[in-house]
Amino acid sequence: MKARLISKKRLKLLMHKIYYELTVTLDNNFVEFIADFISSVTDDGIELGKGQIIVRSESDLTFVKDALVSLVDGMNGSKGSIKMEMSYQIEEKENKDWIKSYQDSVQPIEAGKFYIFPSWYEPKEDFINIKIDPALAFGSGHHATTFSCLEAISEYVNVKQSVIDVGCGSGILGLACEKLGSSVELCDTDPLSVESCKENFTLNGETYDKLWEGSIDKAEGTYDIVIANIIADVLKFIAKDLKSACKEDGRLILSGILDKKESLVKEAFKDLTLEKRILKDEWVTLVYTKDVN
Repeated sequence: MKARLISKKRLKLLMHKIYYELTVTLDNNFVEFIADFISSVTDDGIELGKGQIIVRSESDLTFVKDALVSLVDGMNGSKGSIKMEMSYQIEEKENKDWIKSYQDSVQPIEAGKFYIFPSWYEPKEDFINIKIDPALAFGSGHHATTFSCLEAISEYVNVKQSVIDVGCGSGILGLACEKLGSSVELCDTDPLSVESCKENFTLNGETYDKLWEGSIDKAEGTYDIVIANIIADVLKFIAKDLKSACKEDGRLILSGILDKKESLVKEAFKDLTLEKRILKDEWVTLVYTKDVN
């Protein structure tokens, strides 16, 4: 499983004899979406697995379950929406050292030029090392979309380029660009992601040019590389802003796209030149060039 959060608040669990665990079983395609929703409801520990989400807390988690039930009922009742099925189980458990279990579950990965590793591992020679302690903000390199973006960054991002990472999450993609010698700006609508990004840049001894809570519409300049690892519907919604932020002859790296939603994104960016398509599992990453008029 991929652990999503370990924080000072979660360390308090070790002081309690019992804790509560909510297990949500669902279609694997919806795991990231539902995890993001849960993170908007609570800042308790979230662990992601294939077709499964586990939430742990020192407090009863019935309110999280109720929020999920309301969300699913609303989505399933919307005309034309994808039907979603989930099952829930809440258990009261005796405490144990699940922090060690968490650490054991997070393994380093190699993606393109980069070696992504948690702080309890050592850096690796012959790679560009990025230290990330997986947290609530999405982006530890393990998910197919982040992995594919790192591969694209390895190929297309160069020294002294200007880069913006839209929906930066943990900041891992911006960190990768910074370590390649680019100047980086980042933004995310989630304040927890903004804080996580700050922490990870500090952890790696790197600096960014700008970081703000919000989206691409607050950007003041244009960029050689525009990166957006979000979801297909949001990419479509902010397509105009993403394209406007990209310099002529610049590139857009777009990810977070389920293969069945790929046509939606391609239609929104059809005025650009598709340079590369990366498919990993069921997730697509598209690299576009903005041609000179």
